[in-house]
Amino acid sequence: MGFTTKQIHAGVRPDPITGSIVTPVYQTTTYVQESVDQYLAKGYSYSRSANPTVTALEHKLTVLENGHACTCYSTGMAAIQAVLQASLSAGDHAVISDVAYGGTYRLCTKIYQRFGVEFTFADTSNPSAVSAALRDNTRLILTETPANPTLKLTDIAAISEIATSKGIPHAVDNTFLTPYYQRPLELGADIVIHSTTKYFDGHNATVGGAVVTKNAQWDDAIRFIQNATGVIMSPWVAWLTMQGAKTLSVRMDRQSANAMAVAKFLESHSKVERVCYPGLASFSQRELARRQSSGSGAMLWFEVRGGAQAGKRLMDAVELCSLAENLGSVETLITHPVTMTHADVEPEERARVGITDGLVRLSVGLEDEQDIIDDLSQALELV
Repeated sequence: MGFTTKQIHAGVRPDPITGSIVTPVYQTTTYVQESVDQYLAKGYSYSRSANPTVTALEHKLTVLENGHACTCYSTGMAAIQAVLQASLSAGDHAVISDVAYGGTYRLCTKIYQRFGVEFTFADTSNPSAVSAALRDNTRLILTETPANPTLKLTDIAAISEIATSKGIPHAVDNTFLTPYYQRPLELGADIVIHSTTKYFDGHNATVGGAVVTKNAQWDDAIRFIQNATGVIMSPWVAWLTMQGAKTLSVRMDRQSANAMAVAKFLESHSKVERVCYPGLASFSQRELARRQSSGSGAMLWFEVRGGAQAGKRLMDAVELCSLAENLGSVETLITHPVTMTHADVEPEERARVGITDGLVRLSVGLEDEQDIIDDLSQALELV
């Protein structure tokens, strides 16, 4: 089956009691057992451990990523934490992409380091830098590609080859492109992480996360964390996310086309200093983008001439675009990473990896492309 067919039908079965074509919301705490000897005969005991609605979404995401199994979480950060907890103990070391979501950086540096876990934030776009960062106690390589917010790419196959040769798991945050455009497991990765809050939901309605694994060993380890820490996704969120996932490919194609049009407009505007979008010919890693992904996505960033103050004036002047922290939704969202998504990253670290004070991140939505362009145009006239 093709991807679009899978996103609609995978994990979905008519309800055995009513024939409902939509998976029910099993809003229940516990499950009555037939007998002591038949405990778990139907697969469920308590909704912190598993829930039929959540299971349906987990199956859908497993199929879409072409993985072995999936676990779903209350947030994207809970999904990342599950991978860290399943991989790392006190005294262990992990290599993380030097450009990553601010929440990932905060979790590693402000929490896990307190418990004796060490991290190296390496330039994962350079395989040699990853190899140089490895230690005898390295137990995980976690890459984010495209990276948030600079869109720097990591060669998933190359890093997976390094990881495999050392017996280290390679986990990839695939939130920005989703399995519709990029499938890390097929490129050699062991684990894929998603903030389902973004494109799978697509409507700014929920927060959630998911981890898809390539084998039973990693699924068992991560599923244990999901249950032990009590961070499973709620059935209502799973139900909403399943409905959003059914239109993933259609939304992403339209949003990506809009993003290309917006990127070209910005690149030609006299008040814009520079634009970064993987679909542009000017994108420095264009060849890698074409090789490991089938689409460019809907994320871009740009800098306005006049520096940070000019960028802030633009973000305050937009009318259609919403100044907000999320991404991947049907609405176009504009974000200032330095004061919003990456505020917890130290200024010197932000500067080192290219997150400048004037960087404007744009998550392009489903509006008519000309309306998005007109809004940015009028705002640029005011800076």
